[in-house]
Amino acid sequence: MPDDKAQLLQTLLLTEIPLTQALQLQVESLDDQGLRLRAPLLPNLNQERSAFAGSLNALVTLAGWGMTWSLISEAGLQAAILIQDSRIQYLWPVHQDFSAFCPPPEPSEAQRFIRALAQKGRARLSLSAEIQADGRLLATFAGRYVATLEPSSPACQA
Repeated sequence: MPDDKAQLLQTLLLTEIPLTQALQLQVESLDDQGLRLRAPLLPNLNQERSAFAGSLNALVTLAGWGMTWSLISEAGLQAAILIQDSRIQYLWPVHQDFSAFCPPPEPSEAQRFIRALAQKGRARLSLSAEIQADGRLLATFAGRYVATLEPSSPACQA
């Protein structure tokens, strides 16, 4: 993890979301290109010796959660983030360590989200993510996240 923001997200995920410890989740990168989370296969195996679908779903869901957190954090706000709904499509079995990648939303969508959150105290954001291993697309994900400003957030103080 090259930067402080990625390290902060890693710590946040491991301390606030206990499942991440069992997954052995690692924040591999968080930059302008997006967020990449990684997990090893061994602690995420199913009875067929491939990655457990729940682990794959958790990793892409957390990638979207982390991207949402990143946008809120960059805006200097603090918010509770929940997933409202999601859809995942499993394309191939996963037989090796895997990663979830979530690109940032379009700049106009990110601005709309942050503006609504700051003005209304609540906003929704739709994101997509994918599971990859060895450069191969193995699952696709689409989710909608809801963020609600925390009372201590600077926008609530104004």
